[in-house]
This record gives sequence, structure tokens and C-alpha cells, in this order.
Amino acid sequence: MITIISENIIEEQKQQEFITIVKQMIEKSRKEDGCISYTLHQNTQNPLYYCIIEQWENEQAISQHNNTEHFKTLVPQMKKCRIEQKQANHFRIMDI
Repeated sequence: MITIISENIIEEQKQQEFITIVKQMIEKSRKEDGCISYTLHQNTQNPLYYCIIEQWENEQAISQHNNTEHFKTLVPQMKKCRIEQKQANHFRIMDI
């Protein structure tokens, strides 16, 4: 399983727009083969700081996700709401 954590700082006046776009992404992505989890989190100390946390079965599922029509349409819309993207990292769960 692979976890993606995408950290974003959103313009204050564009928060609701961002949430609406991410909601669409979540609804569509959760229906994809290989999607285990797809959630949006808001920082408790900084309400402009959001993390999208995705869990996928494997790299192939991520690649297929990145080539979907909704990904290609919604990601550019999300970017327009950002002040900056802090990071987008991929992690493998350690089986220890």
C-alpha cells in the first residue's frame, strides 16, 4: 500500500471553492480500482493549511488515477486556490 500526503496552503477567500473541488475528487477517486482511502484534513492551528491523504494499493493504481479525466480536470482547479503546495510525498507502509 502507498500513502500520498499532499500539503497545501489555501487562499482564505478560496477555501470553500477548494473544499468543493476536493469533495468532487474524493467522490470520484474513491470509486476507482485500487483506492483504499481518500480524505481531506484541515490543520487545527492554521485553518488555511490542508492535507489530502490518499491510500492506494500500488503504483499502478496511482498511475491510473493520475490519468483519469477527473484528475486532469480537478487538479488544475485546486492549484488555482493555493497560495503554495508545501509537499506531496509518497510513503510505503513499513511492515514491522
